[in-house]
Amino acid sequence: MRRLLIVISLSFLVLTVAVLTVSCKNEQGENIEVVTPEEMQEISELEDVQLIDVRTPEEFDEGRIANSQNIDYFSETFEEDIQKLDKTKPVVVYCKSGKKSAECADKMKDKGFVKIYDLEGGIAKWKYKGFDIEMIP
Repeated sequence: MRRLLIVISLSFLVLTVAVLTVSCKNEQGENIEVVTPEEMQEISELEDVQLIDVRTPEEFDEGRIANSQNIDYFSETFEEDIQKLDKTKPVVVYCKSGKKSAECADKMKDKGFVKIYDLEGGIAKWKYKGFDIEMIP
């Protein structure tokens, strides 16, 4: 009997974790979707997106995802720079590991951007998954 209760309890715990994981999958907010490198690759091929690297210019110069533009999250002109983007077009943001891009995505949402994709794990995960990096000459 005790063994049965343990099995039922563990089953319930696993089911609860699974439901919470699926229901929270990759969503930061209404207009923000966290995407894997594979999903981002597909999105960039299918949609006309604005690809924004929010790392510092020095980090950007060490390698970037093709067709991205650099808007330094720590720049004094960051707020002005993101305002120059088209709020009606989807935006993909990324940084080194995902922390700064998540903060940037929240700011963009507050500024009225319609659709924001945030690259899960940043450029580090992008490289780890074997996707190409463009070097600045």
